[in-house]
Amino acid sequence: MNACFLLLIILLIVRVLLISPDTGLHYDRYLREVIDFLEKDQHFREKLHNTDMEDIKMGKLAKELDFVSHHVRTQLDELKRQEVSRLRTLIKAKQDIEGGNDIAVDHQALLKQFEYLNHMNPHTFEVEDLDRLIKSATSDLENYDKERHEEFKKYEMTKEHERREHLKTLDDEGRKKEEEHYEEMKKKHADHPKVNHPGSQNQFKEVWEEADGLDPEDFDPKTFFNLHDSNGDGFFDEQELEALFTKELEKIYDPTNEEDDMVEMEEERLRMREHVMNEVDTNKDRLVSLEEFLVATKKKEFLEPDSWETLEQNQAYTDEEMLEFEEHLAQQEEDLNQRASDLQKQRDELERQQEQLNAQKVELQQVLWEVVGKHHIFTPCMPKTPFAEMNGHKMNPNERS
Repeated sequence: MNACFLLLIILLIVRVLLISPDTGLHYDRYLREVIDFLEKDQHFREKLHNTDMEDIKMGKLAKELDFVSHHVRTQLDELKRQEVSRLRTLIKAKQDIEGGNDIAVDHQALLKQFEYLNHMNPHTFEVEDLDRLIKSATSDLENYDKERHEEFKKYEMTKEHERREHLKTLDDEGRKKEEEHYEEMKKKHADHPKVNHPGSQNQFKEVWEEADGLDPEDFDPKTFFNLHDSNGDGFFDEQELEALFTKELEKIYDPTNEEDDMVEMEEERLRMREHVMNEVDTNKDRLVSLEEFLVATKKKEFLEPDSWETLEQNQAYTDEEMLEFEEHLAQQEEDLNQRASDLQKQRDELERQQEQLNAQKVELQQVLWEVVGKHHIFTPCMPKTPFAEMNGHKMNPNERS
C-alpha cells in the first residue's frame, strides 16, 4: 500500500493497520480484509486520494461503496457472513463456558454489542457496514492506549497486593528480610545511567552514534529521519518511533536482572512514544511526517529538554486507587466465599434429600416384600389341571392312561 493511501484512509484506522502486526482490536482480521478488498477497487482508490478527512469522518466515503465493482462487493459479502458466523460461534462458546447449554440463544440480541457491523443484515456488506466499521475502529483505536495504561495500572496494583499478602504469611524475621530485599531491588533498579528525554537531540544523537555508527558531530535531522523510516513511506509510525527508544530502555531494563520487570519496560516504551507523538504529531494522525519532524528539531524543547522521569519516579497508581483496588478484591473474595458457602449448603441439602429418598426406597421395598410374602402364605393353591384341559380340550380316561 502506498503512502498516499496511508495518508487519506479513514483517519488513523488504516495507518495502524499498515504499521502494526495487530491493532489489538478483536475484529482486527475482519477490518484488515475489508480494507484490503476495498483498496483493490480502482474507483474506491481514486476517491480515497480526493476525499477530505472531515468528509471521511462524516461518512461520505462510506457512500462510495455503492460504486464498488460487483466482484469486490461479492467478496465483502462473504467476509461479513464469515464474521457474523465467527461472532455467533464466540457467543455460543461463551454460553457453554458459563453453563447455559439448555438456554435458547438470541443471537440477534447478543450481536447488538458488536457495533462495527449491521447485525440485522448478516448476508450482505452495505454502506452502513462500512460506516459502522470506520466509526467503531476510529473510536476503539483512539481508546487503545488508554486501555493499555489501565491494564498496566491493574497489573502493578495486583503485584503490590500479592507482595503484601505474602508478607502476612511470614513471621517477623521473615517479613523484615523480605522488606529489605524489596528495598534493595528497588534501589538496584533505580541505579542506571541517565535516560535522555525521548525525542530530544541528545536522545537521537545517541542513536545516531551507537546504532547508526555515525559521528554525533555530523548529526543531521533529515538524514536521521530517512535512516529510521524503515518502510520509506515518508512517515514515522508508532512502531518506528518506539524502535528509537530501545537504547534508552536498555539503560533501565535487563531481562536477566531480578529487579527489572519487562512488563514495566513496555509501559515505559509506550509512555515515551506517547510523549513524542504529543509533542511532534501536530495533526494528530498518529504519524510523524518529515515536515513535522524537522519543525520539532528547531524547537527549544528538542535542543534543551527537561529531564525525563521514568516509571520508578511516577507510580502508576495513587494510594486511594490502591485502597479501592484492595477493597474491591476483598469484596470479590467475600462474594466468592459466600457463593462457596451457598453451594455447600445446596450440596448438603441435596445429600439430605437423597438420604431421605434412599430411606423411602428401602421402606417401600420392605412393604413390598411383606405384601408379596403374605400373598404366598394365604392364597390357596389352584388344582393341577392337565395341560390339554386348560386349553379347552377335554380328555377321556383312555387318553389319560
